[in-house]
Amino acid sequence: MADTFSFDCVSDFDRQELVNTIDQVRRDVSQRYDLKDSGTEIELEETSLVITTASDMTLQAIEDVLRQKATKRNLSLKIFDFQPPEPVGGNRVKQVVQLRKGLSQELAKKLSKTVRDELKKVTVAIQGDSLRVTGKSKDDLQAAITLLKAQDVEVPLQFENYR
Repeated sequence: MADTFSFDCVSDFDRQELVNTIDQVRRDVSQRYDLKDSGTEIELEETSLVITTASDMTLQAIEDVLRQKATKRNLSLKIFDFQPPEPVGGNRVKQVVQLRKGLSQELAKKLSKTVRDELKKVTVAIQGDSLRVTGKSKDDLQAAITLLKAQDVEVPLQFENYR
């Protein structure tokens, strides 16, 4: 039996879950007593999230609500890259939250080197913003998944196309 098995290691998130999370945060902000009159705006863009609000204190409260709602919807908090808040006109603050998606070239190289050094029976190929791990035994692939899960990386990892 000369079959080979493989899986892809990617970093992604469910966009619809993120949209639902943002809707819940907006609803929460409009109903909470301490945030109701803050004039908070939350805009979801393609690769980022922009929060504009009255003060640093309300910004912190909104961040907490965002983390709480994202966790409840099974979104990893690692997708959020909070940038430093910046003042905008009228005593307001704005914070850009970058959304992490895909494996960067450096991270992909680091993960592939780790797998190659630890496990000799699998091959790793970088394909764009994902890793393809191939091996003759499913046990070797399970070992690779366990090894990758143990790595402390700044993005969430998912494993797809397990064949």
